[in-house]
Amino acid sequence: MATGARLIQKVSSTRAFAKVAPHVVPAMDRTVHRLTRGRVLLSARMLPGLVLTVPGARSGQLRTTPLACMPENGERGGADGGSGAERSWILVGSNFGRAGHPAWTANLLAGPDKAVVNWHGRDIPVHATLLEGAEREEVWRAALKFWPPYAAYQARIDREIRLFRLRGRVGP
Repeated sequence: MATGARLIQKVSSTRAFAKVAPHVVPAMDRTVHRLTRGRVLLSARMLPGLVLTVPGARSGQLRTTPLACMPENGERGGADGGSGAERSWILVGSNFGRAGHPAWTANLLAGPDKAVVNWHGRDIPVHATLLEGAEREEVWRAALKFWPPYAAYQARIDREIRLFRLRGRVGP
């Protein structure tokens, strides 16, 4: 692993980062994503990223959130090689190691078939599944290898970090 990547992982594990990043990183990502018509997410330079749109659990209003993701099907971040229905991603509800679950996780729980991801400029309807039990443990181990700072996030909070698998689906 490159020294720069290790430094970013170390910085992203700190409490100071957890206080600042939720206010800065998503705003920058949303702006750049909009300006590039979905082609670029700044945070995806370190980790693969997508933009999740899902109705709010209480308001029903569409909420758009740029998120790091762990692509499945052997892809770490390149362009979609198949149809959207063949794609799947893991989302980690770490909230940068802050106490509460991120709002987007409640939105996915309330509307698992109402979510759409923007992946490399392409909108793909998805079905979200909250991972539990042995399946969650297996994916959590993979997530820790993928981005080790998740361990620091989990260590400083009492809640269990939610993990979701999003699978492409056909239709609206």
